[in-house]
Amino acid sequence: MNNDSIYQFTVEKLNGEHIGLADYRDKVLMIVNIASQCGFTPQLNDLAELKKEFSGEDFDILAFPSNDFGGQEPLQGEEIAAFCHNYGSDFTIFEKSRLRGEFAIPLYKYLAKTSKPRWNFHKYLIDRNGKVVDFFYPFTKPTSSKIKKKIQRLLAAVSK
Repeated sequence: MNNDSIYQFTVEKLNGEHIGLADYRDKVLMIVNIASQCGFTPQLNDLAELKKEFSGEDFDILAFPSNDFGGQEPLQGEEIAAFCHNYGSDFTIFEKSRLRGEFAIPLYKYLAKTSKPRWNFHKYLIDRNGKVVDFFYPFTKPTSSKIKKKIQRLLAAVSK
């Protein structure tokens, strides 16, 4: 297994199911931390739109709710799923997690080597080989042309 990719990690979905990120091998991914009470929360609409735009392609969005940034995620479990559903989300939402500092989940400790998330809706773009190729601060909307062009280029690339 490649120890220099996200594929080495197992994460927990909202339903308690553990899933290895190796299941996403050969896909382009956006990993984003979300929160229901944040000024950037309307980006859930943008994430849903982005997922829809690239439906049928090897692209997916993995959302990680966290209360680490301003205590802006008071919801738990299925409450989070229901809240996100109101924004049209059909991407995978994982268990509410610690994403920064010494108690961060291992995936986010790995991602932080590229860029430490400083707030909710920090986005990481992952190539087909499970490597972080870019990141975007919260103020960059998921539907920005900058992000869409990078996703298109990554989808056109063949995994190694």
